[in-house]
Amino acid sequence: MAESAERSGQRRLRPAPLIFEPAEATADPEHFFDLESIEDPRELLSRATELTLAFRAATDRATEFQAIAAAQLADPRRFDRLTTADVAERAQWTEDYARKMIEFGRDLIRTNGRPAED
Repeated sequence: MAESAERSGQRRLRPAPLIFEPAEATADPEHFFDLESIEDPRELLSRATELTLAFRAATDRATEFQAIAAAQLADPRRFDRLTTADVAERAQWTEDYARKMIEFGRDLIRTNGRPAED
């Protein structure tokens, strides 16, 4: 969430594409996006960094979608709205964290997904 505020005024960058692994490759616990086969440390650092940034961006985006969904589920205008405790239970969060995520989601909805102006 804090990174969203840091991105204010910046356009969202698309992360490096994640290359999905074939099922037989994922059966090998040592196999991870073919990184183990890269021998050049410069290339390994570069690709591992791309994956790290892609996963961070994906995590941030998924968190934003979680917050939006939590806010929608807790919307008092819904006849089937959930309580904060219900949202927390569904998402396996604490109630305090659910409350913060609901508010974050409301902010995202209010600003159409853009960080709020300070």
